[in-house]
Amino acid sequence: MGMIENFEKMLGQGKDNPLLRFSLGSEYLKVGTVDCAIAHLRAAVLQDSNYSAAWKLLGKALTEGGDNVGAREAYGKGIAAATAKGDKQAAKEMGVFLKRLG
Repeated sequence: MGMIENFEKMLGQGKDNPLLRFSLGSEYLKVGTVDCAIAHLRAAVLQDSNYSAAWKLLGKALTEGGDNVGAREAYGKGIAAATAKGDKQAAKEMGVFLKRLG
């Protein structure tokens, strides 16, 4: 059983949490299933709006899915979350990705 199947099984057992959703989003993005990745990453940030890594990956997924407007919004919220936590590196990275979107 692969990572996605394991994570989906955990989710099916009611073990829903931001880290699980982030992990599912990450794995789906790795295999190119962008819509599933976006859905899980959106769930992660809905559960924890301060999860800057999830905002960053959501921005990447939205960019890969062609939603630059959504990606800008995700990166903006991610920068705010990272800044509030003092995570300067994450904020800086998302700032670079945001600038690349124009």
